[in-house]
Amino acid sequence: VQLVESGGGLVQPGGVLRLSCAASGFTFSRYTMSWYRQAPGKERELVASISNTGGTTYYADSMKGRCTISRDNAKSTVYLQMNSLKTEDTAVYYCKAVGVLNVDYWGQGTQVTVSS
Repeated sequence: VQLVESGGGLVQPGGVLRLSCAASGFTFSRYTMSWYRQAPGKERELVASISNTGGTTYYADSMKGRCTISRDNAKSTVYLQMNSLKTEDTAVYYCKAVGVLNVDYWGQGTQVTVSS
């Protein structure tokens, strides 16, 4: 099982980034996918989730209205489009897969730094 995040980097406040998480080793279309983030000295927090079919999404208040989660089951990939980035969005962003019986998998994370 692998979840490989990409797309992070350094961006100025107000900028945009699109994160990707490529999955392999399990039946991607059966799993709810989520993006979490962890800032230095803080606990890991949920950013957004998407159901296995993509029909249902959830956004935490921290980025609601500034991000969009989507998935392509044919490519076994989940995305997080982030807009109007703020310095407080600086964190390591992780993707997580949750299946039946709450079996879950995590990626290794991708660093997002918002700074001028």
